[in-house]
Amino acid sequence: MNLNQLKIFYMAAKRGSLSAAAKDLYITQPAVTKAIQRLQEYYEVKFVNRFGKKLALTDAGQVLYGIAEKIFELESLAEDSIRDFQQQKRGHIRIDSSETFGAYYLPSMISPFSKSNPQVQVSVNILPTELVAQNTVDLKNDLGFISYPVENEKLSIREVLEDRFVIIVAPEHPLARKKCLTPGDLNGQDMIMHEKGSVPHETTDMLIRKSNISVFKYMEFSNNEAIKRAVEEGAGIALVSQEVAKKEIQMEKLIALPFCDRLLTRKFYMVHHKDKHISQIFQRLIDTVDNWAAKYARHIS
Repeated sequence: MNLNQLKIFYMAAKRGSLSAAAKDLYITQPAVTKAIQRLQEYYEVKFVNRFGKKLALTDAGQVLYGIAEKIFELESLAEDSIRDFQQQKRGHIRIDSSETFGAYYLPSMISPFSKSNPQVQVSVNILPTELVAQNTVDLKNDLGFISYPVENEKLSIREVLEDRFVIIVAPEHPLARKKCLTPGDLNGQDMIMHEKGSVPHETTDMLIRKSNISVFKYMEFSNNEAIKRAVEEGAGIALVSQEVAKKEIQMEKLIALPFCDRLLTRKFYMVHHKDKHISQIFQRLIDTVDNWAAKYARHIS
């Protein structure tokens, strides 16, 4: 089998577009069309149907695509492994992380690793959990951190950190005088919410339902910084991870209030491809993350 033709077929099927495949492979669209035609002519089997600019795989194409996916995943893993041996103590680690973990926890974890491994470049992208997981499946990163577990047989996922949820309020807010809160204290309050589908949003909704209380949810943000600014301005109160508001609490711009009768927590997870080669550099980074998380757990307990 001509692996070059197979790769062109695979990229076209994956992207669902001849032009997108041509762009990814740095070749012309006619070259993509010709490669697929030759593959089909050689085996006398139709793998692809075209509907305008869209591509649809035949049954034979679906089978071939599944095999090709495994072949080119192994190719990426082989290149990763060889690169680790070539670079020895040097390297580049690509990390994708969900917003909260990447912005408020990861910098403190990466700092000691970078100091002890100055020759290793670390790059971090902040992405939604679903995209972090997909990039990990596609071997577009070395390590990912996500806000909730996802199901995929190609991924190795484990809990790496647990943090406490607190209610943040402005210093002049009536609740600021309390040492801790009961769910009833939230009744009738203006809540600043994270976007729907996020862990804080789901936790807030669960608390409201179980406690049979009513709150006004008139503001919703997808960004922790915006939520904190709104609370500082007196627009309402919000449920956030304790670490998220650490700086503002220290500066006395915000007050963090735990719940008196319950401990609300959230978890974060580390994810990597199951077949990824764990180099010495990669293992040192994982060990650094685990050590930081263990210290943090002792600090908040």
